Amino acid sequence: MTTPPISRYPVPDPAAWPDDIRRRIVEVQDKAGFVPNVLLALAHRPDEFRAFFAYHDALMLKESGLTKGEREMIVVATSAANDCLYCVVAHGAILRIYEKAPRVADQVAVNYRKADITPRQRAMLDFAMKVCRDSASVDDADFATLRAQGFSDEDAWDIAAITAFFGLSNRLANTISMRPNDEFYLMGRVPRP
Repeated sequence: MTTPPISRYPVPDPAAWPDDIRRRIVEVQDKAGFVPNVLLALAHRPDEFRAFFAYHDALMLKESGLTKGEREMIVVATSAANDCLYCVVAHGAILRIYEKAPRVADQVAVNYRKADITPRQRAMLDFAMKVCRDSASVDDADFATLRAQGFSDEDAWDIAAITAFFGLSNRLANTISMRPNDEFYLMGRVPRP
């Protein structure tokens, strides 16, 4: 059986990657032990690669009122709503690792309202799903609900921005048929002591 391509578009020859993109890919490979297909797929468009990861990093790596696990919960829940296999699988793996909870990603992807998460996290995902599905209806009451759970207005911006950014990512991944790496499926399935 042959392995299907990682997307509808070709992966450029690594010898043709610009130096900054090569550095990023090698850095991730050294840390993860493999190269996530999103890096290879976006290497097809170097300027978009740079823009995508600059905004990704600004949202996902900064200090914030959201934990790393909560950010990944947003990605998993909204990516499931957008039917994005790549992001549910890849970010589900990261969520399992950050939360040290082997079932949480599956629960959040299928029905976050039944997941083993806190009331604060449920309120966060309620807001993220409203941004994902009906952002025009977001109003002051939604912000008040978040504040009641200890979120700041800056946190609300972060929730909305993560949701919106991954909405873009989901649509692109679906359109180009980006396939999740096999490694992601098993990551974080066994809790670490």
